[in-house]
Amino acid sequence: MERNLTLLTDLYQLTMMQGYYDQPNKDEIAVFDLFFRQNGMITYSLACGLEQAVDYILNLKFGEEEVEYLKGLKIFSQDFLNFLKNFKFTGDVYAVPEGTVVFPGEPILTVKAPVIEAQLIETALLNIINHQTLIATKAAKIRYAAKNDSVLEFGLRRAQGPDAGIYGARAAVIGGCNSTSNVLAGKMFDIPVAGTHAHSWVMNFKDEYTAFKEYVKVYPDNALLLVDTFDTLKSGVPNAIKVFKELRESGHEPVGIRLDSGDLAYLSKQVKKMMADAGFPNAKVCASGDLDEYSVNSLKQQGAQIEIWGIGTKLITSADMPALGGVYKLSAIIDKDGTITPKIKVSNNVAKITNPGFKNVYRVYDNKTGKAEADFIFLRSEGEYDTNKPLKLTHQFDRWKTITFDDYTLRPLQRDIIVNGKLVYDLPKLKEIKAYAEKELDSFWDEYKRLDSPHLYKVDLSDELYALKSDMLAKIRSK
Repeated sequence: MERNLTLLTDLYQLTMMQGYYDQPNKDEIAVFDLFFRQNGMITYSLACGLEQAVDYILNLKFGEEEVEYLKGLKIFSQDFLNFLKNFKFTGDVYAVPEGTVVFPGEPILTVKAPVIEAQLIETALLNIINHQTLIATKAAKIRYAAKNDSVLEFGLRRAQGPDAGIYGARAAVIGGCNSTSNVLAGKMFDIPVAGTHAHSWVMNFKDEYTAFKEYVKVYPDNALLLVDTFDTLKSGVPNAIKVFKELRESGHEPVGIRLDSGDLAYLSKQVKKMMADAGFPNAKVCASGDLDEYSVNSLKQQGAQIEIWGIGTKLITSADMPALGGVYKLSAIIDKDGTITPKIKVSNNVAKITNPGFKNVYRVYDNKTGKAEADFIFLRSEGEYDTNKPLKLTHQFDRWKTITFDDYTLRPLQRDIIVNGKLVYDLPKLKEIKAYAEKELDSFWDEYKRLDSPHLYKVDLSDELYALKSDMLAKIRSK
């Protein structure tokens, strides 16, 4: 059933819309930035969810059911409800491509539209991009810990609802997972699906050997057997090996075994040795059971003989950080003659003071190494930078910290996505996004991606933006 997500919003977005509707300058153009704040746990994030955000914006429509429901709330005027009947998004959207590495304070997505339109879409955009960015980032960290091993996402049963499971699987694959157990996500996004059997399969037969034998009869080329239902080393692995030998006699080779409990480091070493001694040195060990990037990293350090990682709950729920904390803040107003009036939100908390103006982000690459070295947020009115001249960046808070680049390349991160309500960007396929995300992550030094005490990546403000922000703060504080 097709869903209309137009009412996927907070009530105050609609009450503000009516307030704007009643103003003489209701067609005023507003600029909003969507970004996330530094919260002590975030080092980097992998932007995700743009395709679904675009689909939501392009399909905004208040149908008869939606208008009748709002009318029944008895808080909206009939003139406003009539206006909603013909509502559509007519503005512009700029965003970083999905799979782009982003940092706190950087605009992931910018909306430039009549304020009444820009206000409505805040909640849904945050819902979509916060969630998928969170899961893609968690997956990227797990992929980093797993190195070249295969990583499977199978958290559907623990996700917070169907949408979280479906779009979480999509984000997890963009972040680095090789496949998902989620069949619907596989169908919707052309994601490879993977899976074998559960403990219940083994328990349903008269004994473990029979359960394994019957399974490989059905799937002789996908013989990955779960061996910890009763006793991993005394029954599970010996029975699996017995079935593997029979399988080989029929002309097929086993994939390996799966461990879902116990001391995975110790068991994987024992299991690998037992299979090698039995003539199956190439059979793989798959591990699952409440794993995340930290447990994967720890098991690797212990020399665990695991080549396939099945990650569920802690990935699909981003267990250690269940919310990204993205925000959507007004940064400028543009009047009819094109004059931009920057806007700023002030707070006693420095992290909550916003960057004013209509902006984009440059990423600085060292031409000798090809690695990303710094980002800086700049005003679009500044135009292009001359890369033949040295580039000096100054820390946005500690102004005594500077760095100068001589041989470098600049890449603007945001691209035009929607212009005048029309899609102008070719949305890539998931496989293309995944490949782009991998390339993005490879462009950063390991020091920025390590799990423990990562080095902080430089994100500065252009001199012009810093001066604007400082001047606005000084004027506000002098009142």
